[in-house]
Formats: sequence, structure tokens, C-alpha cells
Amino acid sequence: MATTEPQHLSLVADIGGTHARFALVGPCDERPSASLTFKVSDFPSLTSAILAYLETTDLPEAQRPRCACLAIAGPTGLDRVNITNNGWSFSQQALKQTLGLEQLRVINDFTAQAYAAPLLAPNELVSIGGGKSVNGKPIAVLGPGTGLGVGGLVFSGTSPIALFSEGGHVDFAPGDELEAEVLRYLWQRYDHVSAERLLCGSGLVNLYEALAAIHGTHNSARSAVAITEAALNNSDPLCRESVELFCAMLGSLAGNTALTLGARGGVYIAGGIVPKILDLFLTSRFRARFESKGRFQGYLASIPTRVVIAEHPGLLGAANALRQQTQP
Repeated sequence: MATTEPQHLSLVADIGGTHARFALVGPCDERPSASLTFKVSDFPSLTSAILAYLETTDLPEAQRPRCACLAIAGPTGLDRVNITNNGWSFSQQALKQTLGLEQLRVINDFTAQAYAAPLLAPNELVSIGGGKSVNGKPIAVLGPGTGLGVGGLVFSGTSPIALFSEGGHVDFAPGDELEAEVLRYLWQRYDHVSAERLLCGSGLVNLYEALAAIHGTHNSARSAVAITEAALNNSDPLCRESVELFCAMLGSLAGNTALTLGARGGVYIAGGIVPKILDLFLTSRFRARFESKGRFQGYLASIPTRVVIAEHPGLLGAANALRQQTQP
């Protein structure tokens, strides 16, 4: 009697500065399962965290993962990978050997966000204007969080290809006189004022401090969390103005990115900040500024924009990236 070859699950991971998320995905599965989240600070290395996760799965040795895709916060082009903001560092070749993998793919965490975008279910998205996505057309993804990620997805036939970029570091482009004053203020701090200097957690603090200086208002030192909380409960006018201007500026950048990529497949807003300010974001000037591109306003008006509220899109994207690499 012929014996059946055991089905090997693949390992997928999303590794950030604070948390490491792991899951398994089968050869015919679109979505990962058996996901667990570990604190980075609980483990001395990525290898130890992966081994601890695999111990929880109770998989027999014969069914241990032979393939893996890790989404990492930070550059991934060299064998030695240093993960941003968590202190872990590893050699891709050494990790592959230690885990007994036949295939290891290491991608940037925002590449994973791009791969996740077309697979997200309606209940994992909140729409904010525009028409319908055009199948097969490019997708843009922006994500303000600890930093500002910008990426995209294009298609070769039906196969998605993620575009890795450093689009968060493009020049900040003011949209009105107030934003020009913000830029002039930040030029006193930075030789180059990028979009990320305003559209991330620390960027929101920069924006708050710039507005305080422009208005001649005394401001106490505040964190991004404190600014967003005060804006949401409307207890501080300067915090409210800061968050509203943040949303407007993000709309301008999203519109620029959509024009650059021809993103008629839609624009997705990922990252940790926007879901936390969703009620304010939905009534902000984000969409108006997204469309405010002169002669191309009509073009942008047709492009849908959506906020990603999925729990772990990075794992979904890592699974999709692995599938694209392993399929014939």
C-alpha cells in the first residue's frame, strides 16, 4: 500500500519592534491559523521565539514547517537582518539551517501589508469615499505608525507583485499657507522635512509643537497617544487641530501616491494610528485632500480609499507572499 506524504504546514511571521506574531498556513490555505503573539522582550533572539512558537503547535517532527516567510520591520536585502526598534539581529542563512527549512523568504513588513490588501474581507476594511476598485490595476498602501510606510502592488496577469519603496521619506509638500508655516518651523530642526516627519507617531508630536509655536500657544510636552486621546474627546483644541491636520496631510500624500502608481485598484490606509482615530478620520478632510489635485480631481474621485482594521494583516500578507513564491 502506498504511503501518503505528510502535509507540511508553512510558518509565517510578522515581527515588529514590540511584538512577534506567528502562525501556520497549509498549502491550500489562503488564511493562516494557530496564530500567537509574543512579546519581543521575552526572548533573546528571533530563533528562540520561533522555536518557542513551534513547541506550542505540537506538530510531529515529520510535519514541522519546511517553508517560512517572515515579515520584518526593517531592511531585508542582506543576509544579516537587524530588526528595527527591537534589538534582534539574525543571519538568514543561519536561521534557515537552524530551523531545517528548505525555503525561507524574508520581506519588509510593509511588503506584507501590500500583499495582504487584495485578500482583506469587507469586514476588515472601512471605506471612505470613491468608486469601485478596478481588477488588475495597481494598489497603493500607506501606513502611519512608528514610521510611515508606503508601498504598492501591481499585477502580472493575476499574480501580485509587491513594490517596496521608501515613499515615507519623500519631501513633505504643504497644501496651504498654514502647512507652509509648519514646514518652515520644522526646517529649524531638520535639513530635510520628509512626509514621515509629520505622518507617524513622532510626526504627530512634531505637528503639535509646530502649531503651538505658530499660534503662540503654550504647550506642555505630550506624547502621540496623549494628543490623539485629547483630540478624540475634544478636550484640547490644539490636539484636535493637530490630528485633523494630520488626516488632511495624509490625504494629500495618499492622493500623490495614487497618481504616481495609477492606483485604480484602490488605496489602503494601514498602520497603527488611523484605526485608533477612526471616528475623527472619517469626518476629516482626508478624502477632500485626496481628491484635490486640480485637473485630476475627477480621476482621483473614482479611486476608493479604505482603512485596514484587520487584526493581523501582516500574517495574511506573509502567507500570500510565500504562496506567490512557491506556486508553479
